[in-house]
Amino acid sequence: MRTPVVVRGLGLDERERQELHDAAGPGLELRFPADGEPVGFGDVGAVIGRISDAELAAAPALRWIHLWTAGADHAFTPGLAARPDITLTASVGNGAIGLAEHAVLLLLLLDRGGWHWARAQWEHRWDPAIHGELAGRTLGLVGLGHAGRHLAGIARGLGLRILATRRTPVETPEVDALYPPERVAEMLAECDAVVVTAPLTPQTRGMLGEAEFRAMKPTAYYVNVSRGEVADELALERALLEGWIAGAGLDAHHVEPLPAGSPLWDLPNVIVTPHNGSTTRQSRRRSFDTAAGNLRRFAAGASLAAVVDREAGY
Repeated sequence: MRTPVVVRGLGLDERERQELHDAAGPGLELRFPADGEPVGFGDVGAVIGRISDAELAAAPALRWIHLWTAGADHAFTPGLAARPDITLTASVGNGAIGLAEHAVLLLLLLDRGGWHWARAQWEHRWDPAIHGELAGRTLGLVGLGHAGRHLAGIARGLGLRILATRRTPVETPEVDALYPPERVAEMLAECDAVVVTAPLTPQTRGMLGEAEFRAMKPTAYYVNVSRGEVADELALERALLEGWIAGAGLDAHHVEPLPAGSPLWDLPNVIVTPHNGSTTRQSRRRSFDTAAGNLRRFAAGASLAAVVDREAGY
C-alpha cells in the first residue's frame, strides 16, 4: 500500500508535479488538493506545505512536514508541539541570495537618497545632489545564517568592514568581528548601517528595543529583510521620528500587509517594500528542489535534509 503525501502551495505546474512524482517513486501517492478543497488526513504520511492544527489532529499517521519557506516560525503551533513524532524540514537558504541583494539595494537607496531622484524624475526636474558611498564604512549584521553570510560576502566586495551577531560562533572569513547576541548594543554602536537577517525565535523576538536603537549612531541606517518582530515596533518608530537613527529600509514588518495607517509609509527617511526581497524565480526553484530532494529521501527511508531544530527555532 502506498503512503499518501499531500502537496499544497507554490502554484505548481504540470511539469513540476511530474518531477515530484518521479522523486516519489512507486511507494508514495501524491495528492494535490486545490485551494480550499477538503482533505482527509487520516492516512497521510507527509505534507509538503502548510497544515493547520485541526488537520494535524486528524493526521495520526503523519511523520513529516516540509515547508516551502526558509523561516519556520509560523509552523511552531500548539498542534506541532503536541506531535514530537513529526519531523519538520524547511527550504533552508532558498532566499539567501535574494535577501542579501535586496538588503544592498535598500542600503544604496538610503545612502544615496533614492527618493530624491525618484521625486525629481516624476516632476521632470534635473536635480543632482551629493550622496554617500558605502566603501570604508562599517556594516553590522544581526544574524549570520545563509542570508547573512551571503550579504557579508557582497559587502566585503563593496569595501565595507563587517561585524555580526550570532548565537553560535562560526568561522566566517568575510566577518571582521563576531559578537554574541547579548553584546548586540556594543556592536550597533560601531555601525554605520545595520541589517537584520536573523530568524524569528523566542530569543530574537524584540531583541532590538529602545536601548539598542539609542546605541546606534544618529547617522546610521537600519534595514530589516527577515522578520519585523525582531525589533520593537514602537521603539523603531520613535527612533525614526526622533532622529535616533538616519533612516530605515523595511522589507519585513510586524503586521503584514503593513497597515495603511502606519506612520512608516509616510516618513521621508523610510523605504517600505512588501516582504518581497526573496521573491525571485531562482528562490522559488531552490524551494522546489529542496522539497523534491527530501521527497526522494522520504521515499527511500533515508535521513531528511534541512531538518528544523525545534528548540533553536530554525
